[in-house]
Amino acid sequence: MVRDRLHVVMLPFSAFGHMIPFFQLSIALAKAGVHVSYVSTPRNIQRLPKIPPNLATFIDLVEFPLPTLQNGVLTEGAEATTDVPQEKVEYLKVAYDLLQTPFKQFIADQLPDWIIIDFFPHWAVEIAQDHNIRLVFFNVISAASSVFLGKPPGFFFLSDQTPAWRSPESLTKPPEWVSFPSSVGWREYEAPFVLSGMYADGVSGMSDAARVTKVLRSCNAFAIRSCKELEGEYLNLHEKLMAKPVISVGLLPPERPDGTSKISDESWGKIFEWLDKQDPKSVVYVGFGSECKLSKEQVYEIAYGLELSQVPFLWALRKPTWAIDDSDILPLGFSNRTSSMGMVCFGWAPQMEILAHPSIGGSLFHSGWGSVIEMLQFGHSLVVLPLVYDQSLNASLLVDKHLAVEVERGKDGSFNRDGIAKALRLAMVSDEGEAFRVRAREAAAIFGDENLHQQHYIGQFVEYLKQGSHNME
Repeated sequence: MVRDRLHVVMLPFSAFGHMIPFFQLSIALAKAGVHVSYVSTPRNIQRLPKIPPNLATFIDLVEFPLPTLQNGVLTEGAEATTDVPQEKVEYLKVAYDLLQTPFKQFIADQLPDWIIIDFFPHWAVEIAQDHNIRLVFFNVISAASSVFLGKPPGFFFLSDQTPAWRSPESLTKPPEWVSFPSSVGWREYEAPFVLSGMYADGVSGMSDAARVTKVLRSCNAFAIRSCKELEGEYLNLHEKLMAKPVISVGLLPPERPDGTSKISDESWGKIFEWLDKQDPKSVVYVGFGSECKLSKEQVYEIAYGLELSQVPFLWALRKPTWAIDDSDILPLGFSNRTSSMGMVCFGWAPQMEILAHPSIGGSLFHSGWGSVIEMLQFGHSLVVLPLVYDQSLNASLLVDKHLAVEVERGKDGSFNRDGIAKALRLAMVSDEGEAFRVRAREAAAIFGDENLHQQHYIGQFVEYLKQGSHNME
């Protein structure tokens, strides 16, 4: 029997850097008339953006309570990586794996046309196979970063099951199958930690490398959040190597603020009043998201660097766990000395409204892929300070494309106020940085092109999904 409309089930890992792209893909598919069931845990679903009212009938938010672990190592309400310290993420993975039981029942009841999964839930492979349902691996990182997934048939492993990446040094440069100029790689100071993190089985009993490899080997298609206009050479490489369909779903840029939304928080009203008084494109927005836990020394060096640069700034700073109270977060006297040139706000920030403000001209941030897309959607100059995960790979890509200035680091990964100030002045005000500002403005035409991403890329993806579901009948 043919359905009235295609039904797709989404299953992201419990990290906001994964859940948000899956949600944005859900919105894009719903706009194309696809019925989406988005599966996560209750508190994670509560923290997602609101579904536009006109799409409410196309998207079901399906809540599965996160199973409780016997040792009580996860506190109540800790359902995403941002809720737990790094050393407890492994226990979150254990709890997440227990979702396979309700997920299996849900799939048996719903029998969707497709399941779209993240790198983590390898057990969805057997569930899809048991019910003859096709599977897509949706990769939320850049096409450039994805070269470090390895190549078929072993991906992270060689034929004898030894690791494909044998040393930290092998991660500091592009693999040998990247045949075009590229500097994408992890930094020497972080490569050992990346390597051990890839292959460690941990408490869950299965390494991330083994999970990704199983999903890549078993999926029917490899979907990636990118576009040929930005990463054509990397996407062409994946298409050549993967031996299965590689589908660009576009950049999935989030909806721009329509100008009618009101910020109800009184403190933010004052901040937007301050922004209104600044010159166009003069202010740098500073933000490092929820996954990056800055040390006291790092916060202080960023603060002193902002002060040294003399570039107007708006800093959205989450209260660090090491801070006793608000007065301890910033260097003594910093707020008074910089009161005429910048503002610091603690906690949540309406990031899209900030980025859309005409006085914002640049961003100092971690170079997470989702944030890159948000920033360049508005044509902002980028100063990148990568801290965790794939951020260094994105930073390398942006520098290669002349779209960003990277803060200088020591061999141990440390940075200082002089490096912050130097990068900010180059990106925001100096004559020699004009080329970066021009490139960023040009990139906005690609990153912000809704017709390109929704009609072209999502249109092609939906057509593929329709063809695949017909072939299974």
